[in-house]
Order: sequence, then C-alpha cells, then structure tokens
Amino acid sequence: MMSAFLEVIRVTGHRSINAVWRIGMASRFFFLTLVYSGNSFRRFHLIVKELFSTGVLSLIIIVVAGLFVGMVLGLQGYETLRRYGSESALGSMVALSLVRELGPVVAALLFASRAGSAMTAEIGLMKATEQISAMEMMAVNPIARIVAPRFWAGVISMPLLAALFSAVGVFGGYFVGVIQIGVDEGSFWSQMQAAVDFRDDIMNGVIKSVVFGTVVTIIALYEGYDAPPTAEGVSGATTRTVVTSSLAILMLDFVLTAIMFRGT
Repeated sequence: MMSAFLEVIRVTGHRSINAVWRIGMASRFFFLTLVYSGNSFRRFHLIVKELFSTGVLSLIIIVVAGLFVGMVLGLQGYETLRRYGSESALGSMVALSLVRELGPVVAALLFASRAGSAMTAEIGLMKATEQISAMEMMAVNPIARIVAPRFWAGVISMPLLAALFSAVGVFGGYFVGVIQIGVDEGSFWSQMQAAVDFRDDIMNGVIKSVVFGTVVTIIALYEGYDAPPTAEGVSGATTRTVVTSSLAILMLDFVLTAIMFRGT
C-alpha cells in the first residue's frame, strides 16, 4: 500500500518536473525566435513563402467551415428569435457570434489542425533526416532560417483567416435567413450595423486571433523542433501539437473574454 502511494507521488513529481521543464524550454524557444526575427524580415521572401503554406493552403477549409457555421447560426438563430418575435435581430446575432467568439476560436482550431500539424511534421522530419544538424554545421542558424519565418507567417495569417471565416459566416447566415427563410434584408443588415461595434467587437476578435495565432504557431514549431528524430517521435509531436493547441485556444478564449468583458 505504501509502495503504491510512493509510486504515485514519484510519477506525479516526475511529470510535473517534466511539464515545468518543457514550459521553460518553450519560453526560451519563443524568446530566441523573437531575437532572430530580424533576419527573417530582411529576407521577407521566406515569410511570403511560408504565408502560402500556412495561409493560402488553409483557405478552403476556413471558407467551407465558415460558410456552414454561418448557415447553422442563421437557421438556429431564426428558430430561437422567432419565439420572441425578434426575427429582425438575426443579422446582429449572427455577426456578434462570429466576430466575438466563433470566428477566432473555430478558425484557430482549424488552423491548429491543418497548418500547425503540418509545421510540426515538416520540422520534425527535417530533424529526423538531419537537415537541421547540417545547417548548424554550415553555421546557419536553424531558428533564424526555419523557425522565425514560419512563426511570423502564422501570426500574420491567423487574423486574416479569422476575418475571412467571420465574413463568409455572415454571408452564410444571410443566405439562410434572408434568401431561404425570408427575413427582411434591410433589417438584417441594419440591425447588424447597429449592433456590431468596431472597438468592442471587431478589435476584440482581432486581438483574440493574434493571440491564438502566436500560441498555436509557437507550440507547433517547438513540438517539431523538440521531436525525437524517429517516425514515432514525429507522429507523437504532431498529435501533441493539435491537442495542446486546442486546449490552449479554449483556455485563452475564456481568459481573454473575461478580461474584455470586465473592461466594458
């Protein structure tokens, strides 16, 4: 009985120490990425190349998901508002739901699943095939050459993808609410314009998307850079990227929402 209890304490302590160690290494990794970012901006074509991989190649899943999320919001929102005779407020409900919450959060989750996992797998395979070691032998800093361009590409592309997700979602809600169901078009757009505030709604959504993009990208890059140089290690790092990023997005969403609503 006592030995089992001591074993539980030992395992818990070991995992706690390992978690603290990984957080410290990830923080150091993030700091070094910022330090060596100047080289990336001097060779901006590297960032543009990674913008294509992280942003442009994620457009299809972002657009399709945003369209269907907006359509579902339009359908569900109309059924709820109809009970209270407030069908004209459908536009404001769809827009506020997307701009404040669903746009940044769902887009970040999709970004982590598609672009984050791809970055982890790519860097993990570079490490497994000793390309990173070869760069170090040629006096090329791998963080400046590989990590920093991908980091800034993720930070730049995430707010744009979230904005596109929200915009397509609004048109999805318009398609269901106005074209299919028959809500008045003028009230749909006028209620939306009156309800959505630039500072309290749109800018808060932009801040969330920037934070999510920063956290997801640095998690993906660190997991790939720290992955064991084996097939099993790369696959495990890719899985950890998606799981950790998803949990971080949901946790940060609560924290940021609490801060933003407290300030209003």
